[in-house]
Amino acid sequence: MTAPAVTSTARPRSAALRLHRPALIVWGVFQLLAVGALLWVHVSRAPAARADHSASYFVLTDVNNVMNLLGEVLSYVSIAVAAWAGAALVGRELEDGTARLAWTQSVTPARWLTAKLTAAALPLIAGTTLLGLLFAWVWTTDQDVLVTHWSWDRVLVPAGPLAVALAVLALAAGALAGVALRRALPALAVAAGVTYAARSFFGSTWDDVWPSRRFWPVQLTATALLLVLAALALTAAYALLGRRTNIKGAAV
Repeated sequence: MTAPAVTSTARPRSAALRLHRPALIVWGVFQLLAVGALLWVHVSRAPAARADHSASYFVLTDVNNVMNLLGEVLSYVSIAVAAWAGAALVGRELEDGTARLAWTQSVTPARWLTAKLTAAALPLIAGTTLLGLLFAWVWTTDQDVLVTHWSWDRVLVPAGPLAVALAVLALAAGALAGVALRRALPALAVAAGVTYAARSFFGSTWDDVWPSRRFWPVQLTATALLLVLAALALTAAYALLGRRTNIKGAAV
């Protein structure tokens, strides 16, 4: 009996996973730390705040300070994702010629980009969803000892599908920047800047407008708009990659 053949689609995806294993490890460690911190808030700090309102204040363990810090960190994760996607996932491989080498091994440019985006998107979406659900649960359950309003960016961004949409946009922006610029550092800067602008627009810049609305209409509207932008960025990335690789063979 012969072993089943590995499809050409699976090969570039597994290669992408091997190549970016350090980034996946960092993402996994970050997930564990964030989950641990959120559970610590719920299990330890929130009950302590309820039990003794006159307890001495300590900035590093105050329940509001810890939760606000976690919200800020989670709301800015997408910018780091965009920087990594633009620089390491796409830009660097176009810059050093690794991508062209893959294209000579029966892997089309479109399939190469798809494999990279898929390998990154699956753990990114799963992890962001998990953190969003846990953050929303802790914030809702312990709201009696928290002073933040749902419209504040440190709550609005990480507590719903908006965080996942921002991560998807970050990945798409990084891919487009990497394909367009074909240089790691410029792609890093452009992708991070675009994602930061999107995060600011749908978070902090709209603080005075969001309170007049309800949580879910805001979340779903912002999420839909971000996913449309992500789809446009991905379409542009594939179109640009296809146009460049169709000119003079696989030269980019």
